[in-house]
Amino acid sequence: MVRLAAASLAGTAIEFYDFFVYGTAAALVLGPLFFPTFSALAGTLAAFGTFGAGFLARPLGSVVFGHIGDRYGRRPVMFASLALTGLATVAVGCVPSYATLGIAAPVLLLVLRFLQGLGLGGEWGGAVLLTAEHAPAHRRGLWTSFPQIGPSVGFLLANGVVLALSSALSDAQFHAWGWRVPFWGAGLLALTGLLLRTSLAETPHFREMGEPVRLPLLEVARGHGRLVLLTAGALAVGYAVFYAVSTWSLAYATERLGVDRTVMLACIMAAVAIMGALTPLAALLGDRYGRRPLCLVGCAATVVWMFPMVALLGTAEPLWMFVGFLGAMLAFISMFAVIAAYLPELYEPRVRCTGAAVGYNLGGVLGGALTPIVATALSRGDSPPWGVAAYLTGLGLLSLGCFALLPETGPHAVMRPAPGTESETAPA
Repeated sequence: MVRLAAASLAGTAIEFYDFFVYGTAAALVLGPLFFPTFSALAGTLAAFGTFGAGFLARPLGSVVFGHIGDRYGRRPVMFASLALTGLATVAVGCVPSYATLGIAAPVLLLVLRFLQGLGLGGEWGGAVLLTAEHAPAHRRGLWTSFPQIGPSVGFLLANGVVLALSSALSDAQFHAWGWRVPFWGAGLLALTGLLLRTSLAETPHFREMGEPVRLPLLEVARGHGRLVLLTAGALAVGYAVFYAVSTWSLAYATERLGVDRTVMLACIMAAVAIMGALTPLAALLGDRYGRRPLCLVGCAATVVWMFPMVALLGTAEPLWMFVGFLGAMLAFISMFAVIAAYLPELYEPRVRCTGAAVGYNLGGVLGGALTPIVATALSRGDSPPWGVAAYLTGLGLLSLGCFALLPETGPHAVMRPAPGTESETAPA
């Protein structure tokens, strides 16, 4: 389990590094480089539009790679998805700016961002199921929390590289070539991740399930459509909160409040680091008290905290901004620490890779793709961006309602077994 958890964590960290480094670049430099004919606000909106394209691709990636995972095994998904995302990320760092290629530059950027999302849409399902289907039932939450630490590690790595370059280079150097270095580094990280995954074994649940479903997506749509939609709605606020903190607030504070980008990156990274460190603890609570209670608590906390978070951001004081971000990240991880155990427990093995991944990534479209764009549009003008707080609070209420309608899988969860095999039970 240690080896499996480490390989899953490393893979998701690398995949999310690739995904997050684009978000940071979109907030800081992509607008003027690839949309120079736009105003500053319109350029930022356009850059966030290409950022959102990655989220739109994620459900498609979950369908494509979920089909592979449910028909041919979880293991192949982990290799193919990581290779695709790594290659697309390296290519982003090689795209010439608008000044060189004209309109072809943002078009290429959009295509590569779409490929990034396609790979990431498959990664989560493969990494989580490889861990969940090997884990003992009474500690499934703990073991599956390691892939969920991956996004925190990837975010810190991506922003740490950007922070180091931002501190070491002048603005002119950073805009000319410095922003490309984190994208080029993705190639080495992807190779490392692929090597770590070469010795992983296929999961017992897949080996035992017998004849695979011919069209997993059709089976999910027929038998689990309501569950997928509820899952997407439930997860939307988590994505929205994370990207409001990590992407929108970075652009808003640097462009509108005049906060130095190094200070903003440090505040956000500190909050994410604490969140990552507390992820296993939240997962252990899920093993003891159940997945759904923690998700409901996390949702309720986001509803309560969004207006204070925006008020603290408006102070432009590093300490208070950090406090606002930390509260939001703790609410977020109360939900997402247990999701990697919760979603697989809701599906039988033959459609688990497709069902869990599609629901998870549709939530990303609802919450992650739109939030930077909507928040940027709502924060126009000189007044505090209370519209952003209202938007996030509304999403929190939607997600709270969806979680309330989802079933509990229980502290001692039983993953639905393959037909004809003995049911898996947890020790009391």
